[in-house]
Amino acid sequence: MRPSGRQISDMRPISIETGVTKHAEGSCLIKCGDTHVLCTASIEDRPPPFLRNTGQGWVTAEYGMLPRATNTRTRREAASGKQSGRTQEIQRLIGRSLRAGIDRLALGERQITVDCDVIQADGGTRCASITGGWVALRLAVNKLLKAGLVTSDPILDHVAAVSCGIYAGQPVLDLDYAEDSEAGTDGNFILTGHGRLIEVQMSAEGATFSREEMNQLLDLAEAGTAQLIEAQKAAI
Repeated sequence: MRPSGRQISDMRPISIETGVTKHAEGSCLIKCGDTHVLCTASIEDRPPPFLRNTGQGWVTAEYGMLPRATNTRTRREAASGKQSGRTQEIQRLIGRSLRAGIDRLALGERQITVDCDVIQADGGTRCASITGGWVALRLAVNKLLKAGLVTSDPILDHVAAVSCGIYAGQPVLDLDYAEDSEAGTDGNFILTGHGRLIEVQMSAEGATFSREEMNQLLDLAEAGTAQLIEAQKAAI
C-alpha cells in the first residue's frame, strides 16, 4: 500500500489555474497533490546575444523554492549569493524540455523566460514545473499570435513530465515526498503530446533496477503524462 492509499498507477489530483498574475504574458498555478508551483512566462523582444541576427528565438527557465515550501525553512539562495547545484540542474532541465516543443525560427528573435516558483513541495517539483511551465508558455505565445507578432504558431506539441519509481519493490506513478525519499529507484520522464521522449532521468537510489522494471516505469509515465496533457488542454 502506498502511503497516500493510491494504487500504483494512480496520479495525485491535478489542477491548473491560469491567469493567476496580472503582469506576466502567461501564468498558471499548477497543483499536483500537495506540490504547488507558480509558473509565469515573460516575453522579451530580443534574443540572447548568441542568437542575434540568426532569426531564431529562445526559451529559458528559472526555478526557485520558497523558504517554507518544505517542512523546515530553507534559506533563500539570494541570501547566500549563489544558486545551488540542484537549482541550476533543475532549471536547465525545464528549459531543455520546453525548447523541445517549440519551433525557434517561428518564434523569431525574442526570448521567453519561464519562471517556476515552488510554493509548496511534496515531491515532483521539477515535473510540475515543466508541465505548468508549458501552460504559461502556451498562453504567452497565444498573445504573440493574437497581436500578429508571429505569423505561425511556434508551439510544436505539448510537453509534460511525471516522476515514477520503485517503491517497496513496486513500480509506482507520480511519487510524493514520502515515496521519493524511500524509493529504491527514482525517475523523471518528460514526453511530448505525441508520446515522444524528450528526456529520461533514472537512477538507483537504494537498489539497482532491471530492464523490465525500466519498461514498467516508462509505461506508467506514458499513462501519467497523457493525463497531465489532458489537464493542460482543459486549462487553456
